[in-house]
Amino acid sequence: MCAPARINLQSSASIISSISIISASTTSAININSISISTTIIMKTKFLLPCLLGFLCAACTTPTDNSRTAVPANKTVNVVFNNPEKFTDLKSSSMDSEKDREYLLEQLKEYILERAPDRMADGQTLDITINDVDMAGDYEPWFGARVQDIRIIKDIYPPRIDLNFKLTDADGKVSAEGTRQLRDLNFMMGASSISSNDTLRHEKTLLNNWFSTEFSATNKK
Repeated sequence: MCAPARINLQSSASIISSISIISASTTSAININSISISTTIIMKTKFLLPCLLGFLCAACTTPTDNSRTAVPANKTVNVVFNNPEKFTDLKSSSMDSEKDREYLLEQLKEYILERAPDRMADGQTLDITINDVDMAGDYEPWFGARVQDIRIIKDIYPPRIDLNFKLTDADGKVSAEGTRQLRDLNFMMGASSISSNDTLRHEKTLLNNWFSTEFSATNKK
């Protein structure tokens, strides 16, 4: 355990009444009299320093919205959701709400705008229309109210995304297009670089795998 840090506070301010400070680790009181203050306050760093360091790291490394979704100027990505209110399963609770759905759609869109350009050649335009999303896992309310809002992840509930796409070169020539039904029946076995705390980690992994296989092969032709 780290030794307690000592912070010396010096002040000559005028204080009208006497103040008692009760130590968090003892039951003794320290009296600070009016006019002159010269005391040492012991502060344990067990929780203070980790919190402070975590805050500083987050402030330095957290990207802004613009940096997270920016698409290179020489590449264009367009994403459209076709009747999202009819999607099979796009929600973070057992109750389907428009606000919840809009948030998840925005997360998917941001991920596509961020990752798709990595697999595109300069000057290309990618148009994607997502027709359906069925998130990995499902809700099983029959097990009781205590788990009705917990998404149960099992291999019998794989992620699924149905979409249409068109990849166009800088000269207007269509490099690739078609309809894809993305599935990953082994989604629980593969490794993923996406945080396990991400609600859409399985769907994002599914998209990322598709970007890698579809566009890498296309641009090698």
